[in-house]
Amino acid sequence: MRIGYGLRLEQTQKLIMTPELRQAITILQLSALELSTFVDQQLLENPLLEVVEDSVAGSNAEKENESGQSEQRTDSDSTWDMDWEEYFQRQEERITREYEPDPSQKNRLEPFVAMAPTLQEYLLEQLHVQKLTVPVKYMEYIIGNLDNNGYLELTLESIAKELKISIEMAEKALNIVQGLDPLGVGARSLEECLRLQLPLIPKAPAKMSEFLKHLEDLAAGRIQRIAAQMQITTAEVQKLADWVRQLDPKPGRRFSESGEIRYIVPDVVIEEIAGEFIILVNDITVPRLGINQAYRKALSQSGEDETRKFVEQRLNSAAWLIRSIEQRRTTLYKVANAIVKRQAEFLRKGVRYLHPLNLKDIAEEVGVHESTVSRATANKYVQTPRGIFEFKFFFASGIKNEQGVTTEGIKQVLKDLIAGESSKAPFSDQKLSELLKEKGMEISRRTVAKYRDELGIPSTALRKRY
Repeated sequence: MRIGYGLRLEQTQKLIMTPELRQAITILQLSALELSTFVDQQLLENPLLEVVEDSVAGSNAEKENESGQSEQRTDSDSTWDMDWEEYFQRQEERITREYEPDPSQKNRLEPFVAMAPTLQEYLLEQLHVQKLTVPVKYMEYIIGNLDNNGYLELTLESIAKELKISIEMAEKALNIVQGLDPLGVGARSLEECLRLQLPLIPKAPAKMSEFLKHLEDLAAGRIQRIAAQMQITTAEVQKLADWVRQLDPKPGRRFSESGEIRYIVPDVVIEEIAGEFIILVNDITVPRLGINQAYRKALSQSGEDETRKFVEQRLNSAAWLIRSIEQRRTTLYKVANAIVKRQAEFLRKGVRYLHPLNLKDIAEEVGVHESTVSRATANKYVQTPRGIFEFKFFFASGIKNEQGVTTEGIKQVLKDLIAGESSKAPFSDQKLSELLKEKGMEISRRTVAKYRDELGIPSTALRKRY
């Protein structure tokens, strides 16, 4: 075989990811809040971009159209990447279609959601208003070492060694922390946590304190063993277990963590009005963008090549950003509209009527690639008459039958079957599998056990009442 150098001309097709295309893909994946932050950053970097107020956008667009009729386009304007007169006209038409808010509501403050205090902040606030005989820094050290559930992972010996105090003083400081609200914080075990909360049950049985020593057997469902050790009936054991369920095993979980977000802003809102579903793309947090008029005039008047080149680059970048945001809005609307058509029964009747759906189905209906649908629905939420769901929730898998039941629908039917069973003779997983089969949902016993665990429903032995 002869090896050597040579020149050869051939044609090939390649997909090149331009910076503009990467930006469009990035914008499509952003949620409403992330897009707002991204736009703010672009406003700082690109001087040609400016925020257009809705109240004055219409009048500015009218002036643009009037002045545009009297001015002649120069040869340099033909080198632009888009027709700006058409863009500003479309912008005027879009703004006039926007919902005009009630004038009486303009001066009202936005309903911001404040972040709840952390567990440490809540405990320190109580601590600093009390008269204490123990130095506050000892309790602050203990509070600072509580985990997110309110448990203390340190021993009294390690606390005493670190603070250079006696074990008796460390125990006094811990008792003060354990007396703060919520009761149960500062516990070193589940049994101690529940025992600290017993004062919350004024009518608790006298044997409750002894019963807390058998939590492991209770979790394993060994009811008869507990009854034999405490010398009581199994029915009394289950009554004591009912009392325990009133206590909180993780008293710190009701508080927020540092940096935790406590709210979700839906990217799409679906409302049912007069029997029809209305789809609204929620981009109220994203400022309306326009092109700075001073730079537009500078581009048509400037004769310097460097200045003109800079303005043209920024102008094209601004145009592509505005175009990408509009494309994101259109894609989100089309995807949401296609989902509403497929999941209308769920929106009206509930989760049992959620139909199996995949990205390919929506992509074919919208006329885009599956990856585009995946990016458009990633990390986004939709507000529906049934609540707020992640977009991925609607792409549910299921079993192949005439009804097209999803796993969420099967779980709902499973919950209903267990809710209607006899507490003295609960259904086994095999029996539940047979009952589901009668309803056209043919799944195995192991699948039933898997769904039951995902729903947090205990086994047959733990559900049985004596």
